[in-house]
Amino acid sequence: MTPPCTAQDAPPGSRPRVLSIAGTDPTGGAGIHADLKSFSAHGAYGMAVVTAVVAQNTRGVRSVHVPPPDVLAAQLDTVSDDVALDAVKIGMVGSAENGDVVRAWLDRVDAPLVVLDPVMVSTSGHSLLQPDAGPSLEALVHRVHLVTPNLPELAALVGRPEARDLDEAVAQGEELQGRSGTDVLVTGGHLDGASCTDVLVTAAGTSVVPGPRVATTSTHGTGCSLSAALAALRPRCGSWGAALAVARPWLRGALEAADALRVGQGRGPVDHLHACVPSSTLTGWPVRRDARVAEGGRPGAVLAEAVQE
Repeated sequence: MTPPCTAQDAPPGSRPRVLSIAGTDPTGGAGIHADLKSFSAHGAYGMAVVTAVVAQNTRGVRSVHVPPPDVLAAQLDTVSDDVALDAVKIGMVGSAENGDVVRAWLDRVDAPLVVLDPVMVSTSGHSLLQPDAGPSLEALVHRVHLVTPNLPELAALVGRPEARDLDEAVAQGEELQGRSGTDVLVTGGHLDGASCTDVLVTAAGTSVVPGPRVATTSTHGTGCSLSAALAALRPRCGSWGAALAVARPWLRGALEAADALRVGQGRGPVDHLHACVPSSTLTGWPVRRDARVAEGGRPGAVLAEAVQE
């Protein structure tokens, strides 16, 4: 059995070069922004290509703009014409055309490790995949090395009702792996109960990976963050299981530290850098800014006052 790896295992100068292909999040909690933070937290050099410009915050999605496919193709070629990639993480593709562009690009560059987080709906319930894009996304599942669906996404990919318990989740994960030949990590955050159990299905077998559920509403971008962490870790790990053994405790710590970030008034982001840098609450600024906002003031004015002091 391959032992778990850590970011510290990489000698200087050997950081994996990992590309995120996903949508944007102006508040930094999901999409390419979450991916880049996850890459950095695990010692990888991150890059990003934008599939969709999403106006979203912790309260929800306001609008989505999917640029023309040639814009996506130009971004992808710009990266691969210059940089040798060690891994690719794909998130929101947005449209069937984008999915086809990404799949054709993968065929050309032959990326060694590709992780797909099959984003369909945001945490707040807004659709992030155009209605006709299902077949393109399913074709992309066959082209990658690991797909990381949550329970609603898994149900859509296998064409069944959403799993109601762990046994059904395992069965659907095994069905998707058998149908596609792609390794599957079923993320179990949608299951009820005190534990948060993931299911890793590979050609070698099925592993049920239990863990404690973190009591927080700051869960924005958890799927993006976990899949990105796996993409960053896998080049230095012998298996997806070894990468998961590092990524899950890291994500648990990110969730436990999330509320201290005080980002937004809805479902906040996780603290990707919880193990790297002190919380921003140590500066004292978030307390002063939040207090002034509650009184009807402008956050920017308080920040300006703090800088001048």
